[in-house]
Amino acid sequence: MHFEKTEYLSRMKKTQLSMAEKGIDALIVSDPANICYLSGHDAWSFYVPQGLIVTLNDNMPIFVGRYMDAFSGVVKTTWLDEKHVRAYSDTCIHNPNKHPMERFAEVITELGLDNKTIGVEMDNYWFSAQGYEVLKENLPNAKFANANLLVNWVRIIKSEKEIEYQHKAGVLAGLAIQAASDTMGAGVRHCDVVAAIYSAQIRGTEEFGGDYPSIVPMLPAGEMAGAPHLTWSDDKYPENVVVAIEIAGCYRRYHSPLARTVCIGKPNPKVADVAKIAVEGLEAALSTVKPGIYLEEMELAFRNVLKKNGLEKESRIGYSMGLNYPPDWGEHTASIRAGDKTVLQPNMTFHCIPGMYFQDFGVSISESFRVTENGYETFAHYPRNLILK
Repeated sequence: MHFEKTEYLSRMKKTQLSMAEKGIDALIVSDPANICYLSGHDAWSFYVPQGLIVTLNDNMPIFVGRYMDAFSGVVKTTWLDEKHVRAYSDTCIHNPNKHPMERFAEVITELGLDNKTIGVEMDNYWFSAQGYEVLKENLPNAKFANANLLVNWVRIIKSEKEIEYQHKAGVLAGLAIQAASDTMGAGVRHCDVVAAIYSAQIRGTEEFGGDYPSIVPMLPAGEMAGAPHLTWSDDKYPENVVVAIEIAGCYRRYHSPLARTVCIGKPNPKVADVAKIAVEGLEAALSTVKPGIYLEEMELAFRNVLKKNGLEKESRIGYSMGLNYPPDWGEHTASIRAGDKTVLQPNMTFHCIPGMYFQDFGVSISESFRVTENGYETFAHYPRNLILK
């Protein structure tokens, strides 16, 4: 286990309090990050249905999953005992006539909760429409409630141990950006730069290594650098091209994203100007951070910098992040944008990425940080400027 049992008990208590407030008697948790958060289960088993059943009167969740994962993995690697693990047969996998959610319904019935209010995470990648229909069919007397993001909001304030993991992830992020910068140049293949990034992310330091991040390296180049979520090919970089890199360090599933922009050859003066404005805006946003402010105040500080320079930005400039699995390292809760009234509290963690995206180029320079008692601290310590090659 990566955390003490007392921490898991605290997480469960907070989750149960939120359930009680929302009138939920049992919660089916299908998001693998939330499963890991409450149970400690960390495996690439989320490609098939699995989950936890959290009730109001038991401080340990029940894991329901594929047999080969349940007893071989969960019992041996988490704080759950055998009484809190249930398995479904492999005949349920990719079988049009059987579905794993039938087993979830059986367990809920065994618990005497088949006529109660069941919360489900309606809007996540791992809870399917078919699974929902199977649950409803097999629990006809239950009432279903949308419990989407219930656990995600519990996760938004990190423990000291979680912060320690994100600091280590920040070190890995800096190493990965440096590896990309060292490898990148005219005539170098995109894929060779990505290989260097992966090596740095996983190899880490002599003291600790890294985990696989939830998102692959994104490094659009040239005219495509304004499309921030493009990945790579085996093409070679030409002279005089801008490459916007966004990666993350990951330690025990905790992330610290980081973005920097590399200019191979002579930078276009417009690129250099936008980079300076982006950094000024990022630093203005960070300077507002302290407990008690609304999250939207960060975005306003950034927007004011853009306004005085005659620029605008359509998208948000950041989001809460931390523990996660593919395909995203964000927590899907608070966003750094106008209208977000989330009140900052110590040990909330965010990725502030005020990327500037245009039709012919893009500039991304970001920081991941935590809210401290009187301000903020970044997880990585990498120069905050345009990287010239």
